[in-house]
Amino acid sequence: MLIPPSTLTEIELLIFDLDGTLVDTKMDLALSVNAMRQQMGLSPLPHEVIATYVGHGVGPLIRRSLGANATDDAIERGSELFVEYYRHHLLDNTTLYPGVPEALAELRSRKMAVLTNKPTDMSREILSGLGLASYFDFVYGGDSFPQKKPEPMGVWKLMEDLQMPAAKTMMVGDSDTDVLTGRNAKVWTCAVTYGFGAASLKDTPPDLLLEDMRELPPLLRGRAS
Repeated sequence: MLIPPSTLTEIELLIFDLDGTLVDTKMDLALSVNAMRQQMGLSPLPHEVIATYVGHGVGPLIRRSLGANATDDAIERGSELFVEYYRHHLLDNTTLYPGVPEALAELRSRKMAVLTNKPTDMSREILSGLGLASYFDFVYGGDSFPQKKPEPMGVWKLMEDLQMPAAKTMMVGDSDTDVLTGRNAKVWTCAVTYGFGAASLKDTPPDLLLEDMRELPPLLRGRAS
């Protein structure tokens, strides 16, 4: 843990990533990518491979899913096909990670928001469908700002929205993208080990690393367990 325990009790704003942090969207994303590939005459990719492409928004997901030789026209067409399919299958297999609802319930006294590179409308639909929407003051997606994570503008906007200084703000995610977002915004960073981007945390470690989201509330109260 790189953040002093006494500092943890000062955290008042928690900004959460969505995919790989709060919700396990791996199956629905993989099925949607492969539905897109099928419509474009391509064979399916392994779900575990597709999961490594998640976290940077739709464009990068489709670009990587189509391969290095994909043309701009193919990426645009693939993105359209993916979004159309995924929009109708957002919650087919998507679930909450263990401990997430319990942790959020314990954290209600703090300000909480979601900052994701997924489109905002889809993010809100998933949060609502899984019963999490009421926990968050704001939900911003990849289409909310000119630049996506790891650019810091989303974090800066949330600090402005909620009148919170960087010293009392923490970005919570599952990948190097989220850690770098926090670093770029000069806020504290926290990451979970169970998400899509866990492997990337080895080279980009957060200030606080969790195996289970239920570990966070007691730490913020100044207790280790």
